[in-house]
Amino acid sequence: MGRMQTELTNMLEIDYPIIQAPMAGGITSTTLVSESSNNGALGMVGAGYMTANELKQQIRDIKNETKKPFGVNVFVPAMTNSESAAEDYARHLLQPYYDTFQIDASTIEIANNTLFEKNYEQQIQVIMDEMVPVVSFTFGIPSQSIIKQFKNLGITTIGTAETVDEALTLERSGIDLVTMQGSEAGGHRGGFMQQKNDQGIGLMTLLPQAASSLSVPIIGSGGIMDGRGLVAALSLGAVGVQMGTAFLMTEESGAHPLHKQSIKSSKEQDAVITTAFSGKQARGIRNAFIDEMSDVEHTLPPYPIMNQLTQPIRKAAKENNNSTSMSLWSGQGTRLSQTKTVAKLLETTIRDAKNLMYQFGKDEQHDR
Repeated sequence: MGRMQTELTNMLEIDYPIIQAPMAGGITSTTLVSESSNNGALGMVGAGYMTANELKQQIRDIKNETKKPFGVNVFVPAMTNSESAAEDYARHLLQPYYDTFQIDASTIEIANNTLFEKNYEQQIQVIMDEMVPVVSFTFGIPSQSIIKQFKNLGITTIGTAETVDEALTLERSGIDLVTMQGSEAGGHRGGFMQQKNDQGIGLMTLLPQAASSLSVPIIGSGGIMDGRGLVAALSLGAVGVQMGTAFLMTEESGAHPLHKQSIKSSKEQDAVITTAFSGKQARGIRNAFIDEMSDVEHTLPPYPIMNQLTQPIRKAAKENNNSTSMSLWSGQGTRLSQTKTVAKLLETTIRDAKNLMYQFGKDEQHDR
């Protein structure tokens, strides 16, 4: 199938205006990233929870499986003050889960800000040393020094925004591209400017306003599962899309089988926003853990403290095939989810998008 050219494909030197979303926690396996790139999209490593050495190894493994461009996503560290009372209460609430999975809670130590900052700096250095073509940022803005270093190396930078104000702030920082994340998106919300009574903004509302306000190109993300979503995003001003749940469901993804099954058997209203797993808003399939924590969410410590407290639970739940305590991240397009190969996903998405665009072109000619 021929290329589908936009400003994004020209900038990133890819065939299709599609980015495989970076999903941290092992979902973006080496095979998923390399197959996404080999089949015309941009594969992305979700490096949020990885050490610098783990990231270096995966980058080198990917280079062995593809010669095409790929990228890495990193979390900009959140500077969080220790909240001992909230942490103690969270440990109390989580004790039944620790007991269920035979986890010794006394061994769970909370890493301080310095350790997160150091790992982030080491990840940045690995990306530069390995000359990864694309780097994206979530939860914040990299320093001017880091952006300048990437520019000097010819590495494309992408920021993540949930509002036009965030996108404008990213643009002023010198970021090359901005991913506009609609509220439909699965996983963690990638914004960084706190909003009062924040309910999230849908992608169809967000994209045209961002396109009219920014001079840098924008990418649409949130609920896009097929060619219809791609065409819609392009028509609203995006130069391409980032797709997460659709790639999570592929045969090559590292998502747990029960994670995939939970999405496939869910309805759009089952993908809910919760802070229960990490202390930061994220969208996932509702399960017993989310339900049991829903009334006390407002008392839980913020990210990354809560994320560290639940990490052993989530790990044990996967090992024990217990989906009731997993973080089953998913966007709202659950009814459109299908299990197929990366190659098939991209083939059908581009084919359907081209057919739609051809049909629109025919209709336009008839109207004249």
